[in-house]
Amino acid sequence: PRKIAVSWYGQASTPASPDAVQPGERWQLVVRLQRPHGNANPYGFDYEAWLLEQGVRATGYVRPAGPRNVRLDAFVPRPGHVVERARAGLRRHILRQLDGKRYAGVIVALVIGDQRGIPQSDWDVFNRTGISHLVSISGLHITMLAGLAAWAMSGLWRRSFFVVGAALPLRLPAQKAAALAGALVALLYVLLAGAGVPAQRTFYMLATVAAALWFGRVVALSHVLCLALAVAVLIDPWAVLGAGFWLSFGAVAVILYASLGRVTDTTGWRRTLVLAVQTQYAITIGLVPLTLLLFSQVSLASPFANAVAIPVISLFVTPLALFGALLPAPFAGWILGLAHLAVELLAEGLQSLAASPLAVVNAPAPQPWVFALALLGTAWMLAPRGWPHRWAGFAAWAPMLTQLPTAPAAGTFTVTAFDVGQGMALLVETSRHRLLYDAGPQYGPGADAAGRILLPYLRGRGIGELDALVVSHSDVDHAGGARTLLAGVRVAQVHSSLGSGHPVVRAAGRHTRCAAEQAWTWDGVRFEMLGPPPASYDEAGLKANARSCVLRVSGAGRAMLLAADIEAAQEAQLLQRAPQQLRADVLLAPHHGSGTSSTAAFLAAVEPAVALFQVGYRNRYRHPKQEVYERYGSRGIRRLRTDESGAVTLRFGPALEVFEYRSERPRYWHGR
Repeated sequence: PRKIAVSWYGQASTPASPDAVQPGERWQLVVRLQRPHGNANPYGFDYEAWLLEQGVRATGYVRPAGPRNVRLDAFVPRPGHVVERARAGLRRHILRQLDGKRYAGVIVALVIGDQRGIPQSDWDVFNRTGISHLVSISGLHITMLAGLAAWAMSGLWRRSFFVVGAALPLRLPAQKAAALAGALVALLYVLLAGAGVPAQRTFYMLATVAAALWFGRVVALSHVLCLALAVAVLIDPWAVLGAGFWLSFGAVAVILYASLGRVTDTTGWRRTLVLAVQTQYAITIGLVPLTLLLFSQVSLASPFANAVAIPVISLFVTPLALFGALLPAPFAGWILGLAHLAVELLAEGLQSLAASPLAVVNAPAPQPWVFALALLGTAWMLAPRGWPHRWAGFAAWAPMLTQLPTAPAAGTFTVTAFDVGQGMALLVETSRHRLLYDAGPQYGPGADAAGRILLPYLRGRGIGELDALVVSHSDVDHAGGARTLLAGVRVAQVHSSLGSGHPVVRAAGRHTRCAAEQAWTWDGVRFEMLGPPPASYDEAGLKANARSCVLRVSGAGRAMLLAADIEAAQEAQLLQRAPQQLRADVLLAPHHGSGTSSTAAFLAAVEPAVALFQVGYRNRYRHPKQEVYERYGSRGIRRLRTDESGAVTLRFGPALEVFEYRSERPRYWHGR
């Protein structure tokens, strides 16, 4: 493949020091490559689609091969390398001047479009307040810079006789020179900003307007937008897979539509204020259906946050950041520090706004007909003044805002096993209750299964509260996402085998230590804790796996056994203590199918028709072990693996129904 994504572990650098690898260098590396693979879950981020859109055809990591990993060339002069080396230099310069300040990553993002330095906690605030579009190279920033360049060129061109001693307007009209200068500056800035979709869209539109001015043509703005859309898709057809593509072009389309037939009698600053309010209203209303479709939530704080953030970021912070990035030290430090101070003060206000429970409204992702009806209502609401009963357009939103999450019938239940990599997370649903069994792994600092997979799924389904969370034991692949989950959704009760000082227990409102013989019934569905035995908590030196919460769920004459990470010794204890309660139609394979579990006697007692292995793609533990996997197969048990099937949904009713996400939602790019 021509383009691959490679990780090099152990090569981290400080913000102020050069990275181990610089753009434009040529290296010889020993790498292990694999085809792109990501978690596949409903309402989840499609990593494989994103890699395809980025042109990446393989992923991998550098192997520690000692002297065989060497740099061959310090710089290979190619146009793309020159741009990327310049971006890397600006990034280092900004980070050195800001010297570890809290929002240095935001300043970097505003200058070169590199958002890697912004922590997830800040993104959560920006998303809840609806200003995440400002923390990037937006169309407004590029337009302002291009307009400034055009204005400066026009003034200099008209006064060229006094500047260079030549009457340049006689050779080329100042209007054409200004259009050319604006387009060139926009192009340079777009390249420096990494050429994201919003930046591309803005450049194509500005280039179209500049070409129209150059050739003396009048072009409707709607035609300009359509041409920019066509060019963007022709150059990068896979851009349509990204949410940014739809939000960027959608926002401009909404502004153009809402401006039709709008006339204001005000002048001066009042006219500017009226137009700004009208534009913000149009974007807020116009993007609600699309935002719900893409993210299953809408920020109610967005109009208020943007009213302050847009002028602060666009008119003050961004110009200062750009100017400071071009200055040498110590002048750069003063200017960039001033820009950072403004961001810091703004962020404090945004954090207070984001903390309000009313900042965001969650709703299920609308069905196609609901989405189409909402779009029709939106167009009705944003129609020109004089359009009859514009307020009635809100009625078309009613199905979108009043959707309820689907639920199984009384006495039956549904289990969704998420594809979280090497870890466990399953949602059990009855007709009126929901229980999450384990919260998946932590992937790294600020990243876990709850934030990436579980919370987006719950939002997409319109689920705002869980009746119970069971954290089977303390291993990070089971409890890693628990705190993020507790912070992101209401949880009525937490059951776990964790100690009283564990952070998850401290974050829980109500906590019960799970133990054998605990049981309850929800909507005709029986929940029984089969382990651990209460005495196990008094045994010193016992591994966390041995204290795993084992849960059996039964209803409609069917059952599922959730065995967490128990091993052979705990399986033997269950066979002695509760052999009659082990029978289940579906078994969550103990310890991901490790070689220390799933004994023949245990499988004979459970006698499952289906075994579910929650494992990571090519995980380092090589779970499930081949001999264990074959042990299940030799008994005629249907085997499902989340690394192959994606999320698996099981419906327990008169019949057992199994749905594999990758099979139900096949995509061209999956497995390529």
